[in-house]
Amino acid sequence: MAKSLSSLWLKSMRRVSKAQQAQQAQGLRLFESMLPKAAPAKKPRRPKLKLLKLVAAVPEPVAKAAPKTRRPTAAQARAAAGLPGTWRKAWFTLPGDGLWTDTRRMLYWLYLPAGVPCAPGVSDTPAKPLPLVVMLHGCQQTAADFAAGSRMNQLAERKGFAVLYPQQSSTADAHRCWHWYKRATQKGEGDIGVIAAMVAQVQQKHGLDTSRTYVAGLSAGAALAAILALRHPGLFAAVGMHSAPVFGTTHSPFSAYRAMQHGSASSYGAAAREFAGAQPQFPGMPAILIHGNDDSVVRRVNADQLAEQFEIINGPVLTQSASREEPALRRCPERRGGRKPRHAYQTSTWYAGRKPQLVKCDVDALGHAWSGGDVSVKFNEPQGPDATLMMWTFFSYHRREPVAPET
Repeated sequence: MAKSLSSLWLKSMRRVSKAQQAQQAQGLRLFESMLPKAAPAKKPRRPKLKLLKLVAAVPEPVAKAAPKTRRPTAAQARAAAGLPGTWRKAWFTLPGDGLWTDTRRMLYWLYLPAGVPCAPGVSDTPAKPLPLVVMLHGCQQTAADFAAGSRMNQLAERKGFAVLYPQQSSTADAHRCWHWYKRATQKGEGDIGVIAAMVAQVQQKHGLDTSRTYVAGLSAGAALAAILALRHPGLFAAVGMHSAPVFGTTHSPFSAYRAMQHGSASSYGAAAREFAGAQPQFPGMPAILIHGNDDSVVRRVNADQLAEQFEIINGPVLTQSASREEPALRRCPERRGGRKPRHAYQTSTWYAGRKPQLVKCDVDALGHAWSGGDVSVKFNEPQGPDATLMMWTFFSYHRREPVAPET
């Protein structure tokens, strides 16, 4: 009997789906990408031998070859394929003080819908400034990958808003991971300061609506989006997080991986209360969380704990609503046929008055991927719900009133 049970157990273990095994391997790769990499040893250069000229005659001058132009990658081309708007990349530089901080440069891509000038002047500035959505990619992605996969540019053209995609440097991290787990980052330093300054510059340069600026991200980008929104509440009106780890409980790659796999036990509540206690005048931060129930890279416990954290942080705002203690639940069934198939999902919504202040969306059968994205790009799931549309619909409810400076 024992032998037969062992045999059945072994057979069941062998039947683990390939998709689940791939996600587990992906989680290990993401963990390895967070570890510091040793610089490769430089090989000594061999001295070049000069060849003697065998012909004394001077050759005829040869026309210089035209400089090679870099062809856009498939993701860069697909991110704005067929769209009439402007899709361009640029560099942002944050000068250092020459003593304590170094000069920082970061690449970004920007999409402006048709009819918006690249650098508005006095006469051609639109009468109604456009909103801005800041999109932060995940590990092993580029800005163009995220744009192509999420299809945010296509929605921006239809709805009329600009999209900014900062890109992590491969020099800063070999796998382009944002360092969301570091204490300095959680305090608002490092990449947080650079991106906040970049957003302010893009707003001013293109005449965008400073009261309707939002930030969203996937995985590590979602974790950074949460920190960016919480540390700069006057800059962002709402935040969207897809497959995000819990906030404010990590300090190293090891603790980050532990949080991604198991959450943060009881420390997540203390982290949220500590943040709220240190910010008595915090205006609140509307947030939407989307997470796959089958995510084995950042497990769903993180979404549950993040929702509790944002419920604590938004406590003073949520007291305006009678539904604070019991969020409104909505269950949407699976849709297999039709033009837009989708997984079943459930939303939990906390209201501030009549506005949704906090939304948590749990998607059945979804792994570590952007829901409703382009499957030809990594970390995207073609079946809905459409995370891009859900986030913009949520963002459109919110506008940030100017925050009075501290005296």
